[in-house]
Amino acid sequence: MKKYSVFLACLTSVWGGLNAQNKDIITSRTYPQGYFRNPLNIAPDASGTFGELRSTHFHAGDDYRTQQRVGLPLHAAAEGYVSRVRVQIGGGGNSVYIDHPNGYTSVYLHMNAFNDVITNIVRAEQYKQKRFDVDVTVEPNQIKLTKGQYIGDAGNTGGSAGPHLHFEIRDSKSQHPLNPQLFGLRFTDRFNPTINSIMVYDLNSSIFNEHTPRRPVTARALQSGRYVLASTAPITVHGKFGLGINAVDRHRAGGFQNGLYSIELFVDGKALSTVLFEELDFNTSRAIHSYIDYPYWKKTKAKVQKSFKDPGNPIEIFKTLENQGVIQLPEEKIYDVKYVVKDAQGNCSELNFQVKNVPSPSGAAERKHQGVALFKYDQENSYQTDAFQVQVPKGVLYDNVDFAYSTAPQPTGGYSVTHRVHNTFTPLFSAYALRIKPTNLPTHLQSKALIASAENGAEGGKFDDGWVTVNTRNFGSFYVAVDTIAPTIVPRNFSHGKRVAAQSKIDFTIRDNFSGIQSFHAYIDDQWVLMEYDSKNRHLWHRFDPSLPKGQHTFKLVVTDWKDNEKTYEASFTR
Repeated sequence: MKKYSVFLACLTSVWGGLNAQNKDIITSRTYPQGYFRNPLNIAPDASGTFGELRSTHFHAGDDYRTQQRVGLPLHAAAEGYVSRVRVQIGGGGNSVYIDHPNGYTSVYLHMNAFNDVITNIVRAEQYKQKRFDVDVTVEPNQIKLTKGQYIGDAGNTGGSAGPHLHFEIRDSKSQHPLNPQLFGLRFTDRFNPTINSIMVYDLNSSIFNEHTPRRPVTARALQSGRYVLASTAPITVHGKFGLGINAVDRHRAGGFQNGLYSIELFVDGKALSTVLFEELDFNTSRAIHSYIDYPYWKKTKAKVQKSFKDPGNPIEIFKTLENQGVIQLPEEKIYDVKYVVKDAQGNCSELNFQVKNVPSPSGAAERKHQGVALFKYDQENSYQTDAFQVQVPKGVLYDNVDFAYSTAPQPTGGYSVTHRVHNTFTPLFSAYALRIKPTNLPTHLQSKALIASAENGAEGGKFDDGWVTVNTRNFGSFYVAVDTIAPTIVPRNFSHGKRVAAQSKIDFTIRDNFSGIQSFHAYIDDQWVLMEYDSKNRHLWHRFDPSLPKGQHTFKLVVTDWKDNEKTYEASFTR
């Protein structure tokens, strides 16, 4: 068990919102100050911060704005050596990992380009594997760097929604990302976090789900950092209940909604729940769906951070948690409740309100199970019919599930009825096996069969022994479909017989209608050449090698989808 520093009361009401600069925040270790530098040579300005709530994960770093530009130089945050270089389709795009002698690793994502030394290593691996996306482990001290040395340019590659640098500092041993602002890499921030509302949950039922009674209550700001509820009357509660908070941090008025550092909940002065965004674990980051009120988010897009924990939630950001955060007050009286939220620089906001514990209403009873089976989070679960099977391993569910199943008519173009597998309000931590028996699927289409989701499109899968099987992390409505249509290839600046001596590259747009792009391979004069790919723009291109001889050449591009439908484009050109 880690030891954490003692909590000091929110000082905002005394100091009037002055920047605390990492004072009065909870930490489990001492962080070196001044060891790391800003990876850019411009004033640090954040568009996203550590612990921010993304749609599928906790944000594991800080996003540095790059003046809406691609190509700003990036510099090693400290001395060390390159330990890993990665090129992803989506995700972090082009990224560099630098190991430092003090036991930390700095990571730079969405880069537009690497420096020449790194580029040569990446290109060699891409041609060796004959693929664009590669993950290269670099031998220790092969590429040594001094603090501030140029490593490449900031960009917009991978899953980036705009030009920026995603920057991380990780513990080299565990590879857990740590909050970079704790190392002194701060942004200008004199604003206290904003508290929008709280949510009160009736937890007298044994299962938390979309049917759990909820009461949202709006918060109202009194002065800098001090909040009360819009209604000053005590909130009535009975039996077991829980609380959640909707709050964000901003670095400027009207600025980006950034992540909080800590959320503390007190009842009559006793700490019941403390959430800390000091350290994250990539292996459990998807459990953000259990940490927030997922059903409420699906319905409203508002993210309420629960101060109680589902029994199957593996995240370790709760540093204090009495009775899993489920509150049951001992006396029928009024209790004082306080939320204290801080950002990584110690700017603090405090919400005070009261709850009144009253007797449980007469006739209150546990909600009856209405599904076809009770799935338990701490064991393997399964359900099947003649044409449908699910196998849910232990650890997939965050809580017990009153599992519902039904069917709907076969959709147009489908090869099975629609199987309604529980509902889309229940999040899953990892994948389960879903099997559907197709109806009247011709033999020649068996290799093209997959499982489709009414909510998300193609889920994937393959036909085997009379069934189509896929591993999926979603509940919803599914049916068997087929994909027989090849991808499309559209040249942007290229055509058969074109003279391209003045061009540095040739560009294409590639698309697939259903199962998605699986691979692409290009050849000049029957020799494999590298194609670079930006999936968000469907942009595929090849940069000509300066050593390519003058004269006439042949070009071939083959694009394949996940059901092995293949499209080929061929042309000759003169260089």
